[in-house]
Amino acid sequence: MNTKFIKTAIEKRNTKKDEQHISPIAGALFGLLLIVGIIGAIIGDGNYPDAIIGTWVLGWTLIGTYFLFAMKVASQWEKVVVLRLGKFIGLKGPGLFWVIPIIDTAVMWIDHRVAVTSFSAEKTLTKDTVPVDVDAVLFWVVWDAEKAALEVTDYNSAISWAAQTALREIIGQMTLADILVGRGKMDADLQKIIDERTTPWGVTVQSVEIRDVIIPPDLENAMSRQAQAERERQSRVILGESEQQIAASFAEASKAYINNPTALHLRAMNMLFEGLKEKGALVIVPSSAVDSMNLGAMSGMVSLAQNNLPKEK
Repeated sequence: MNTKFIKTAIEKRNTKKDEQHISPIAGALFGLLLIVGIIGAIIGDGNYPDAIIGTWVLGWTLIGTYFLFAMKVASQWEKVVVLRLGKFIGLKGPGLFWVIPIIDTAVMWIDHRVAVTSFSAEKTLTKDTVPVDVDAVLFWVVWDAEKAALEVTDYNSAISWAAQTALREIIGQMTLADILVGRGKMDADLQKIIDERTTPWGVTVQSVEIRDVIIPPDLENAMSRQAQAERERQSRVILGESEQQIAASFAEASKAYINNPTALHLRAMNMLFEGLKEKGALVIVPSSAVDSMNLGAMSGMVSLAQNNLPKEK
C-alpha cells in the first residue's frame, strides 16, 4: 500500500478528533454569556461607572471561557484520555464530562468502533521465489483505550505497519499454490500474528481478509496454458474410459450371438434395413457378410420394396 496514502488517512483521522475538543454546546454557552456581558455593558453605559461595567463584561467573559474549555462531550463510541499536569488520571466519556482548564488536558479521543485498515505487500517473494502482489483488509478494534494511548505513539500507524510486515512474513513462508488455494489458512495465520503484536497496545484483531493476489503476467499465461493442457488430458482420459466401456458392452452383447447364428443374421439384416431406408443412405458391408448372410439378396428385396412405396407428392 502507498505510504503517503496511509499517512494522509491517519492525519485526516487525527484532525477530525482534534476538532471535537471544543464542544458545540460549550461554544454556544460561551457565545451566549458573551452576549449577556455585552448587553449589560450597553444598558449600564452612562448609568454605572466604567470600572463596574468593565468588571461585568470581564466576569461574563471568564465564565464563558471556563465553559468553553472545561465542558467536554464525548460520543457514545469514544473514550477520552485525560492528563493532569502530564499524569494520566483516567478515561472520560461517553457523554458530558468536565476538566480543569490549563491543569487538565484531553489528549486523545479514542474510537471504540471497529476500524478497517487496507494494507498490501508489493513484489514479495514466495517460498518458491515467485514475486506476488497481495492486497488485504484488516478489521480491528481498540479494547483498552489506556494502553492504546500510553503504550504506543500512534496506534493507527503501528497497526498498519505491523499488518504489512506480517503479510510479507506469511508470503515468504508459503508457495504460490498454497497462497492461491489456501486463503482461509493465510487469513487465520495473519490474524494470529497481527493480534499477538497489537494486543500489548490494547488493540485486538477481529479478522483479516485477502482481497486480491496478483502474479506476473508471464506466469499467469503459463499457468493458463498448464490448466488448458490438464483439461485436455482429462478429456482424453475420459474418452479412453468411454471407449473401454463401449468395447466391454459390445463384448458382453456378442456372447448372445456365439451359439445362435440365426439371431446374428437377423440382427445384421435389421441394421442393414435401418441404414438403407434413409434417403440417400450409403451402406458399406464386408464381402464376407454378403456371402455368409446372403445380404445381396436381402438388399435387392429392400430396393424392390422401396420402389414399390408410394411416391411423396
